[in-house]
Amino acid sequence: MASADSRRVADGGGAGGTFQPYLDSLRQELQQTDPTLLSVVVAVLAVLLTLVFWKLIRSRRSSQRAVLLVGLCDSGKTLLFVRLLTGLYRDTQTSITDSCAVYRVNNNRGNSLTLIDLPGHESLRLQFLERFKSSARAIVFVVDSAAFQREVKDVAEFLYQVLIDSMGLKNTPSFLIACNKQDIAMAKSAKLIQQQLEKELNTLRVTRSAAPSTLDSSSTAPAQLGKKGKEFEFSQLPLKVEFLECSAKGGRGEVGSADIQDLEKWLAKMA
Repeated sequence: MASADSRRVADGGGAGGTFQPYLDSLRQELQQTDPTLLSVVVAVLAVLLTLVFWKLIRSRRSSQRAVLLVGLCDSGKTLLFVRLLTGLYRDTQTSITDSCAVYRVNNNRGNSLTLIDLPGHESLRLQFLERFKSSARAIVFVVDSAAFQREVKDVAEFLYQVLIDSMGLKNTPSFLIACNKQDIAMAKSAKLIQQQLEKELNTLRVTRSAAPSTLDSSSTAPAQLGKKGKEFEFSQLPLKVEFLECSAKGGRGEVGSADIQDLEKWLAKMA
């Protein structure tokens, strides 16, 4: 006696045999279809696939709405954070955790971003940067323009790491260096800060590239910044780095208005 499996094979392969007449009918209809109609169908399908792909890209971009405020301790990050959200002055202190809030940008579209103020303490800043960097649409690196001359090496070392991490991300964030505390008489200009940072980053690049490589080969971050054999400049980076001057405290002390209009305009472009 033939087995059940043998009978199914003889009958046309089970489910395949059951649907075979329908498949044959569909094949015949397609063969008889006007080639022009087929071209139209293919074109419509191509457009639909393009729209789906575009929507996926937009949804990924919209999910990255965080703006990270990073920098050394006492650079004025937290006061900038408060000023952007409330417009008011508030006494702040060094934080050991992040602060997060929705920020409504100043434009006609009513868009918003998520501002995240990261701790600036040396023992904490890199681990918080690692936690939030994948969601960053933009990074604002805040510099104390008044203390810059004595902090330039520390600023450059942290900035080096932030730039390396940013360049290693799949979706590279926009990057701004906000030269804060411009209301103080000894504050350095954004142009001078840019020039000195380029020199310090060039020195760091040389020393880091000369150091023995780590055993971790899984990192996809570039080995160094800029172009090999040339003095480092921010213009050599694959991400655009912008500079602006600001003051979270304001020129008239605690009750004065802050000078953050340029920063607000920059954030509006990011939304």
